[in-house]
Amino acid sequence: MLLELDKKVFGKVTTKEIIGADPPAIPDTRDIFEKELGSLLDDLTSQSKENLKKLLEEQKIAEVHINSRPGAMALAQNKIQLFNQYNEKYIQAIKEKLEL
Repeated sequence: MLLELDKKVFGKVTTKEIIGADPPAIPDTRDIFEKELGSLLDDLTSQSKENLKKLLEEQKIAEVHINSRPGAMALAQNKIQLFNQYNEKYIQAIKEKLEL
């Protein structure tokens, strides 16, 4: 399977940053996710319901994309877990906005 290493999967964070050795998970990647989550949540306030639905779909696709990695990527498991934690917070925030 050909990986889209430059695919943005969480704000400006790319696949390469999550599955690669650099940057290290703690504190670098966590800090990056924290910052991106803040920006993404700020952006939600001005989004239409249509855009929110698109964002939700995109994040679900990104989640499948990141979690479909072969077991050989065991090195990045901690970063994949971080991605999942932050992605879940973001997806939850989008769903809450859609319910308003």
